[in-house]
Amino acid sequence: MAEVTWTVTAERDLDALAAYIADDSPSLASTFVQRLLDAADRLRSFPMLGRVVPEFETPELREILHGNYRLIYALRNNEAFILRVVHGSRDLGSMAGIELP
Repeated sequence: MAEVTWTVTAERDLDALAAYIADDSPSLASTFVQRLLDAADRLRSFPMLGRVVPEFETPELREILHGNYRLIYALRNNEAFILRVVHGSRDLGSMAGIELP
């Protein structure tokens, strides 16, 4: 069983996303965020679930796609660190918070 740890940056991403969606539909925001949290929880049993982030091609840096969003995480020993939750159109190369812990 792997541990799953959310970084402060990823938590802020999730909060901002929830607020953005809630402007149109609070119930949709709640459902969408819960599905992202569920995806992260699946990493406890299946830490290799996501694909390698194509922009970095580093086996330890992986992502789970959910709708238009990318839940980016890093694997270290027996822990998955959730680094960012970002829209798929964002340029990851210039983003802060995408480095291995």
